[in-house]
Amino acid sequence: MLKNQSVFNNKNKGIKREILFLALPAILSNITVPLMGLCDTTIAGHLGSPLYLAAIAVGTMMANVIFWLFGFLRMGTTGLTAKAYGSKNVTETCRIFSRAFYLGIGAGIIILMVSPLLCNLLLFLMSPKEEVRLLAIDYFRIVIFGAPAQLATMAVTGWFIGMQNTTRPMIVAISTNLINIVASLLGVFYFKVGFIGIPTGTLIANWLGLIVAIILALPLSDSRLFRSPISVWKGGGVGRFFKVSTDLFFRSACIMIVSMLVTSIGARLGSDILAANAVIMQFFIFFSYFMDGFAFSGEALCGKAAGAGDLEMFKQTLRGIFFWGLSMTIAMTFIYVFGWDLIAGFITDEEEIINIVSHLKIILMILPAISVAGFLFDGIYIGLTATRQMLIATFLSLMVFVIISIALPQLIKCYGNQTISSLDTDIMLWIGFSAYLLTRGVALASLLKRTSKKFLNI
Repeated sequence: MLKNQSVFNNKNKGIKREILFLALPAILSNITVPLMGLCDTTIAGHLGSPLYLAAIAVGTMMANVIFWLFGFLRMGTTGLTAKAYGSKNVTETCRIFSRAFYLGIGAGIIILMVSPLLCNLLLFLMSPKEEVRLLAIDYFRIVIFGAPAQLATMAVTGWFIGMQNTTRPMIVAISTNLINIVASLLGVFYFKVGFIGIPTGTLIANWLGLIVAIILALPLSDSRLFRSPISVWKGGGVGRFFKVSTDLFFRSACIMIVSMLVTSIGARLGSDILAANAVIMQFFIFFSYFMDGFAFSGEALCGKAAGAGDLEMFKQTLRGIFFWGLSMTIAMTFIYVFGWDLIAGFITDEEEIINIVSHLKIILMILPAISVAGFLFDGIYIGLTATRQMLIATFLSLMVFVIISIALPQLIKCYGNQTISSLDTDIMLWIGFSAYLLTRGVALASLLKRTSKKFLNI
């Protein structure tokens, strides 16, 4: 009995080390993501007009909205590849690579074809000032030519993770950021092309980043990765591929709606509240950088276990992921409880904004605890390719958010004959956002037993 317990503990420690080994490069990759935006913003800040900064903010938001919806290229590819890897089906891992790669390229080309319509629609929704609008159009028209490369890179990144490798995506992310920094600086200050040097640098970085990703992908397979664009859509798995992609597309749309509603509601409440909400969101985003790393580990290892039909490995992976997730949650909660004012003061020195944040400090303190389960279960479900359950849980969470943040304040105004202050409305907004995060975790937890039995074939 003691011997068996010792073997179990050693296996559990091995899984924990493997999770950490996969998570650390992913976390580093996540932290480098803001560097591209920071680089563009910093260069724009030295062009002599605040209009350039505003144009960068609007232009990057326009591009990010589009690319966010295609996050299924990364997530879906990871889950499907990890299951094929777990079942030791080399041919299928290569077929998934080709399908995802060609889908990314094709989707990028379609985006290019309809980009004028997308540009007008997004500008209508964001409604920037005319001077900013013209510069944002210039930025968007250049950056969008990198859509095929960026979407294909997302697909390759997902394939890397499914192949149990997060170091190569880290190399791609760091390389892309470094190329972007150098190319943008050369364009603006050496070749003196002005503002358009910034999006041109980003465009160059996206295409060269794809080349780096392809070069790194080739040694990971002993079979042919790039198959005929027609042949990869033959054989089994095509229906499953599109089902997973469709579920994840609509799930991303639900998450994007929540993000846009938080921004738009805050904007209607005044510039100070909007700014304070942006500060609070930074606390959430910072925590997400770490949790996404462990979620990636869950995607890779749970998918591998599902492909192999290994229930014991799956259970050990769950224990390991939640061990690291809860450890990080405790650490981040401690930091937020005792250091929220220092962090907020680092982000902004505006007293009025910090004062608004102080009214919502309880939200900051509980953000890690209420969101950790959602992050970790996302990784588990992506690994299992249980995407329909993810979509249901996310849609339910969206409805909870809408009821608390939008419907409830309106009902109070209409039937309670009360005037709600902007600050009270903002507090209800963040209560709704907290409920949205909590509901995602609870819903996915409640579905786990049935889902794992179905997708592990037990």
